[in-house]
Amino acid sequence: MSEPADTVEEIVDTVARTAPEIRAGLPSRREKREDENPSGERQLAADVYADDLLKERLLAIGGVASYASEERDGVSEAEAIEVGNADDNAVSGGGDVEVHVGVDPLDGSSNLRPNNTMGTILGVYGSPMPTSGQDLLASAYVLYGPITTMMVARERDVTEYLLGEERYETLRENVRLPDDPLVYGFGGRVPDWPADFTEYVRSVESNPDLKLRYGGAMIGDVNQVMTYGGVFAYPGLESAPEGKLRLQFEGNPIAHIVETAGGRSSNGERSLLDVEPTALHQRVPVHVGNAELIDRLEGALP
Repeated sequence: MSEPADTVEEIVDTVARTAPEIRAGLPSRREKREDENPSGERQLAADVYADDLLKERLLAIGGVASYASEERDGVSEAEAIEVGNADDNAVSGGGDVEVHVGVDPLDGSSNLRPNNTMGTILGVYGSPMPTSGQDLLASAYVLYGPITTMMVARERDVTEYLLGEERYETLRENVRLPDDPLVYGFGGRVPDWPADFTEYVRSVESNPDLKLRYGGAMIGDVNQVMTYGGVFAYPGLESAPEGKLRLQFEGNPIAHIVETAGGRSSNGERSLLDVEPTALHQRVPVHVGNAELIDRLEGALP
């Protein structure tokens, strides 16, 4: 049986090699479909394409027990395979079954029409989903920007890669959030923000050293924070106290990356990695960034 670390490496390698193919398929898949995902959002053809491709390739890895994504109602399990010789009727539940993969196949797909930043988010869990972020063995996001990059957190280290069609190479090792934050970005309609969060935002905006960076795709905004330091938040709203982002597919993996890089995450009260899951598509307020800014946010919220 393979070690979990070997399976994680194969998962990361598979996503890194699939990402350029996903990007190449985007221009011809910009149209909306009639279907909605489990969160009630209209899917683009690109969402379905990326989801199908990742599901097929990740479930083909021997150590992957299950696959779940933002685009699917439930969890897809690896098929059982027979082991032994022809006279042996023993059945293995998918080979070296060890880990469970959660994916947001195309974060920010609404940015496809205006040709803005999008990404793919990956969480590799040691327990079946839904599960706690404390069960994450690794997490990653791919950024489809002017260049295609991949940020990977595993074994208490964050590494950034440059992804190419033929190979990928290391850009930065031991990535850490800069000590002096420079950027901020906040999602949701401003009139829908709770008063306490609005007051926090105003205090951030009053700092002349911080610059607004918000592009409508969490991956792009989080990558700004990872590069320059700062804070990104999609808070609970007056109309939706649970927020917009999904815990299993977005909140947990991004929190794991930011915290591994020396930052903090919060749902407004505690680390996102400590939030107990109640459903596969559970939503959660997401706040990530430099520790001092997240500490201030938690102090500002009730």
